[in-house]
Amino acid sequence: MKKEAIYQIFSKMPTLETERLILRPMRVTDSIDMYAYAKDPAVSQFLTWSPHPDISHTRRYLEYLGGRYRIGAFYEWAIVHRASGRMIGSCGFTTIDSVNNCADIGYVLNPDFCGQGLMTEAARRVRDFGFDILHLNRLEGRFMIENTASRRVMERIGMQYEGTRRSAMLVKGAYRDIGMCAMLHNDPRA
Repeated sequence: MKKEAIYQIFSKMPTLETERLILRPMRVTDSIDMYAYAKDPAVSQFLTWSPHPDISHTRRYLEYLGGRYRIGAFYEWAIVHRASGRMIGSCGFTTIDSVNNCADIGYVLNPDFCGQGLMTEAARRVRDFGFDILHLNRLEGRFMIENTASRRVMERIGMQYEGTRRSAMLVKGAYRDIGMCAMLHNDPRA
């Protein structure tokens, strides 16, 4: 899919739904919900970003994302828990390679909602959007090798472990081994 078409789709980011979740653009009004998990060092332990120092930081970040959404240059959805109405995390594409029809999936979840299969549910919906709407050939996921929970989500949605890149990323001052999972558009969807 051409870059222009991707920008057009994401500048009017569609709302996606699952049985228990609504995936929609993140909003400044999500500040309190996002800060509730983004301030937790355990949440960002295996991510490239550091804990949010205060709610003002979270608000500024969400304001920044509003601009990225408007031009179609941000590809991640807020995960809203239907039962509680809370924004409990995010899931989407961290990058989209329009030349090779490939995207990287990324996600984060409030620990209060872990262990319920919610991230797998959100990731499945995002995977289907990537293959069915964006016509991706390949979906990739990278994870710090110690983050077995992230790898399990990838495998639950049908991605296969492809290997580990040793000391592949410098994250927070340390080189980290990065695992890779991927699936192709014609692989069986779990």
